[in-house]
Amino acid sequence: MDLWNLLAQPFIEFGFMRRALAGALALAFAAGPLGVFLVLRRLSLMGDAMAHAILPGVAVGFLTAGLSMTAMTLGGLVTGVAVAVLAGLVSRMTPLREDASFAAFYLVSLGLGVLLVSLKGTNMDLIHVLFGTVLGLGDAALILVTVVSSVTLLSLAALLRVLAVECLDPGFLRAEGRAGAWAHIGFLLLLVLNLVAGFQVLGTLMVVGIMMLPATAARFWARPVGAQMVLAAALGALASYAGLLVSYHADVPASPAIILAAGVIHFISVAFGPHGGVLLALREARARRARLLQSMKEGSQ
Repeated sequence: MDLWNLLAQPFIEFGFMRRALAGALALAFAAGPLGVFLVLRRLSLMGDAMAHAILPGVAVGFLTAGLSMTAMTLGGLVTGVAVAVLAGLVSRMTPLREDASFAAFYLVSLGLGVLLVSLKGTNMDLIHVLFGTVLGLGDAALILVTVVSSVTLLSLAALLRVLAVECLDPGFLRAEGRAGAWAHIGFLLLLVLNLVAGFQVLGTLMVVGIMMLPATAARFWARPVGAQMVLAAALGALASYAGLLVSYHADVPASPAIILAAGVIHFISVAFGPHGGVLLALREARARRARLLQSMKEGSQ
């Protein structure tokens, strides 16, 4: 009974906990698979850059309409798409690589967004934008996250083959036509949509954590891309559930608790994962050393 109260009672007794769990799960189910493709394309920091790129648009929406979800969502969507397009153009028209271009826009966007929110809002408003309000999700925010998650999963199912080929051999798609370019644009749009929807849940600073930490952890447990996507979604869901429980029982902020739970899962995977984990690498190193010593003994005899 005590275990049941510990693990389930907060979600049974309190509606805001159920809504927080529903929103966090919906975000995790879509963000994890997106993170897998960012990892495969070696663009892990792009998610962080894009998360901060939406901040000026969110700030403009806040300045014009207050804490209006519609205004802040539209503002974040516009600036996120604009930064993605501009960073891509800069990387293609100049020698600057795409990751460096995104980094430049990310730094400018972060500074501009914080400045704009600070012009009109209080410190509490800034905290809500940066760290989210997962324990205070309204109907509109919950519907937005659920719809975006559904659209993302359906789109990834349709683009899975093209995105996988682009990660492994982008030159092949360029030689075959424009499929790679359209897939890249579609992927960036999905990324922006999830970051815009996710800032309602975890904030612009934290949302990328539920995208990247489960995705990097999944690589230590599975090799096929499809398996990594499913596992990343599952690990993100587990981190969301565990983080909300810790937040409730320990009376700590929910968004950081969710990301720290994802971080614990990540480090456990780094240590114990069967595909490149630290313990496995140590065992293989000891086995190689033993074989080398054995061969040296046999050679000396």
